[in-house]
Amino acid sequence: MQRFTQLYAELDETNRTNEKVAALERYFATAPAEDAAWALAYLIGNRQRRAVSGRRLREWVTEETGLPLWLVEESYSAVGDIAETMALLLEQVAPSISSSSHAANGKEKVGAREKVEGELGLADFIAKHVLPLGKLDEDEQRALVKKTWSMLTKEERFVYHKLITGAFRVGVGRTLVVRALASVAKIDKAAMAHRIMGQWQPDADAFRALLDPDTEQTDFTKPYPFYLAYQVDDNPADLGPIDEWQIEWKWDGIRGQLIKRQGEVLIWTRGEDLATNAYPEIVAVGAALPNGTVLDGEILAWQDGQPLSFAALQKRIGRKKITKKVLAESPVILLAYDILEWQGQDIREKPMTERRQILETLLSELQEADPALSIERSTIVRASTWEEAAKTREESRARRAEGFMLKYKESAYGVGRKKGDWWKWKVDPFTVDAVMIYAQRGSGRRASLYSDYTFAVWRDSEDDNGDGRELVPFTKAYSGLTDAEIRQVDRWVRQNTNERFGPVRSVTPEHVFEIAFEGIQKSSRHKSGIALRFPRMLRWRKDKSIEEADTLDSLNVLLAEVG
Repeated sequence: MQRFTQLYAELDETNRTNEKVAALERYFATAPAEDAAWALAYLIGNRQRRAVSGRRLREWVTEETGLPLWLVEESYSAVGDIAETMALLLEQVAPSISSSSHAANGKEKVGAREKVEGELGLADFIAKHVLPLGKLDEDEQRALVKKTWSMLTKEERFVYHKLITGAFRVGVGRTLVVRALASVAKIDKAAMAHRIMGQWQPDADAFRALLDPDTEQTDFTKPYPFYLAYQVDDNPADLGPIDEWQIEWKWDGIRGQLIKRQGEVLIWTRGEDLATNAYPEIVAVGAALPNGTVLDGEILAWQDGQPLSFAALQKRIGRKKITKKVLAESPVILLAYDILEWQGQDIREKPMTERRQILETLLSELQEADPALSIERSTIVRASTWEEAAKTREESRARRAEGFMLKYKESAYGVGRKKGDWWKWKVDPFTVDAVMIYAQRGSGRRASLYSDYTFAVWRDSEDDNGDGRELVPFTKAYSGLTDAEIRQVDRWVRQNTNERFGPVRSVTPEHVFEIAFEGIQKSSRHKSGIALRFPRMLRWRKDKSIEEADTLDSLNVLLAEVG
């Protein structure tokens, strides 16, 4: 646990990619295999289930420190991270647990594969102090958590809180983890990316197999790493002649791989969720595939030859049981646009045009044998010039598409996000002018700043005051402003707070922001009756008064147009 906490600190304290990779390499090269396996699982997000709620932890901190709950909440508002807040309070206010037994006798840094006397390895710590929590009642949980607090330093308690609340995040992406592991194992990064895909057990043998250069891929259930695209920010004509590029419509669904191996059908999403049970229509497609086939595509709610809204698809996400009613209301298909494995062979290195021909032939045979199968191929858009393509792209909203995908015809199927061969050319987002009415502190490096905001639009009302209008909250956003703008808003929020609701402050309605978003849908959970997809702040409209902000009626009109 000490070594893992040290790694967390090293990753959290730098924004330099090479320093992060170096820290990961040192850890994976020196940590015992059983500990490194668990560290890897947490770093790539495979073990994020919450064992204890934050509410219970806060209550136990009040018991241990003698502080009132409201003061713990106020401390959280000041610090911005509840795990850090609790670790700080326990260190400063609860002397009975303010020191760690192993920290008192050991070294601050741990050398290659040596342990401080009394130190509990990460794997043992997880087995004895994290995993059991999910099986205990509240009193038993409280006892185990307080016992664990007494064993840890302040820094270790902070990481412990992250682990047991499912909030473990650190500034390192999967790509950097893969890069570090590949360097330690001395194998190709693409091969390592494939090895850690899917579900694997965080144990010593599994980790040793990851690092063994001679390990062959034997788990037939594993998907391939997904190839991702970059956004085109400039003129797509800069990419070169249009006839070197395949243009497809870009849809708003769930990226997935359909696998048929050894007679078994599996559906993996880009988030590495095994979603086979959620989409029986697509499982039926998989059953019709020949063994040794892997398709890449988009899972879409689909009816009458066109996509339904993402809200319709959401009805299928996370369900353990799919009823006839849900199947009727939200039918899905796999819109296939690539084939990664054919006749048991990995064909990702073949040119895209060759892979596309194999895909076309396969889908034609499938649909000829059973036209009712829930699978379609992505439509290739024909255009002789980039100007003609841009004109066709204007039809995106009418087709319920997000724009175009641009794929270099001779490209292999890569790993992760790379510039050069695959691009997304999206249409401009929807926008609305809204009034900021609430502010909340951010997290991470913005933990001390009010950077997360709630926005409202006008709605006609029939109140007793006779003004006929009220501001109705409809969305939250936290990205889009520069650091300088956030600091400016933060100062204003502190000077214009009307009320406090825990970490949230109600502010004087005064500022208008242009909010960009990708989609809009009905929502019974929001007072406004609508919800936005991917909202973010486009700009601070200092040129507009709040009276010029948009109305709920205008959003409902947009909802009707795109719904």
